[in-house]
Amino acid sequence: MKNSKEYSAKIRKLYLSLKKEYSKPRRISYDEPLDAVVYGIISRNITEQAAQVAIKRFNDYFVDLNDLRVSRVEEIAEILGVDIQLGKNIAVNLLTVLKAVFEKFNTTSIETLKKMPKRPARSMLEKFIGDNRFVIDYCMLTALKAHAIPLTNQMIEFLKSNQLVDAEANHEEIEGFLARQVSAENAYEFYMLLRRFCEGGKIEQARPKVRAARKTKKVK
Repeated sequence: MKNSKEYSAKIRKLYLSLKKEYSKPRRISYDEPLDAVVYGIISRNITEQAAQVAIKRFNDYFVDLNDLRVSRVEEIAEILGVDIQLGKNIAVNLLTVLKAVFEKFNTTSIETLKKMPKRPARSMLEKFIGDNRFVIDYCMLTALKAHAIPLTNQMIEFLKSNQLVDAEANHEEIEGFLARQVSAENAYEFYMLLRRFCEGGKIEQARPKVRAARKTKKVK
């Protein structure tokens, strides 16, 4: 990234100010990586607070990820409780990924990725998810213990508009630059604090997961 030394100093200053402004977020991790994928898809284009509400409703309504997989777009969109068109887009993305996973593994689980090296695991996620970098980075960070900084479009816009990164840099370049400035140990904290700031408020964190299908449960 051009002028990386200048931007590095700005990011360090931003991180310090965020830590002073907000309490340390509780680290979220997932036993089932597909839970992280689902939450990433839901939270990509809505606020963290709205995503927390949505995932609670999912946990109350759907039995597990397999139940979600065989649900209708309209049904999922209604449960999300967001703008109807946005809800349908999220629902389509969820079903596309869940069906791709099921076709590959005959189950709604990608726990096998945890046994793979990080690069092949990321490549596998890309096959299921496509070029949705936020969702992939979120899963890598929270479920696969990789060094990644998930960025929503709102977060990227904030960084660019405040001249904290190169305005011409793309998503991949910005994420890579931030990962070089923030250690793996602090990556989740930085992501959560920056997202919290960009969305203008305190986030009460729930456990963001839809239960994965039990291995003994007969799939539909």
